Amino acid sequence: MSRIVLGLMWLLRFLPSPAIARIGSGMGALMFWLIPERRKVTRINLAKCFPSMSDAERERLARAHFRIFVRAFVERGVLWWAPAERVRNLVNLEEVEHLRALAGKPVIVFAPHFAGIDAGGMRLSQDFQMVSMYSRQKDRRFDRILYEGRTRFGIRLVSRQDGIRKALRIMQAGAPFYYLPDLDFGPRSSVFVPFFGVPAATVTGLSYIARITGASVVPCVTRMLPGGGYVARLYRPWSDFPSGDDAADARRMNAFIEERVLEMPEQYHWLHKRFKTRPPGEPRFY
Repeated sequence: MSRIVLGLMWLLRFLPSPAIARIGSGMGALMFWLIPERRKVTRINLAKCFPSMSDAERERLARAHFRIFVRAFVERGVLWWAPAERVRNLVNLEEVEHLRALAGKPVIVFAPHFAGIDAGGMRLSQDFQMVSMYSRQKDRRFDRILYEGRTRFGIRLVSRQDGIRKALRIMQAGAPFYYLPDLDFGPRSSVFVPFFGVPAATVTGLSYIARITGASVVPCVTRMLPGGGYVARLYRPWSDFPSGDDAADARRMNAFIEERVLEMPEQYHWLHKRFKTRPPGEPRFY
């Protein structure tokens, strides 16, 4: 199956970006009905985060998310195999001066899990020698192609199974760390802080890394554009971070993500079981 999917992605890259976007969105509409488990997870997440929405509004948002998610997946064929200039034209950078101003200093590029996260990271890696982390995939063929595709412009990838210390050494040598800490990684090294009012297990890695390396935190959010293309926006470095209070820092991180979610709610990673880990005694959601 992976061979068929990857072959389709490879072929679609030859089409114009608007055509790829339409095909990906259409496939997403179909996948909404073909993956009942993730459809259920998405519905639960949206119900927890947007209780004031009507059922019909949340259902429209869930379907829109599937269209966006699958479109982003299909467009990775362009990111992994199209000429470098096409990738450069596909993803525009905004306010990149915030990152350039910190050249030679330790930097964490904090990148929440919006659908365009890979596009933003790969575009930045064309201009900066970066480091990031990834999870090895069970399918060896897909794992190899994913690794080769993501590293084609020089970004250094360290597997989560190998630990974070190698990534930190590369960062301290001058490579910005493209860091994705906003998933539920379990109770270890996490605190429960609100995410849209729901206690969510949130890793404190952003504070920890900034504290031990003296790194500045530069948020980066990548928006998918209607009809094709992306905009990766970099924000001003956070001041007074870390604060010395890991829970307060984790809440600040979640609050930033909430603000961006409200700007483009269909583009956040709702298929992930964000509330899988519950406080002691609280029932599971999924």
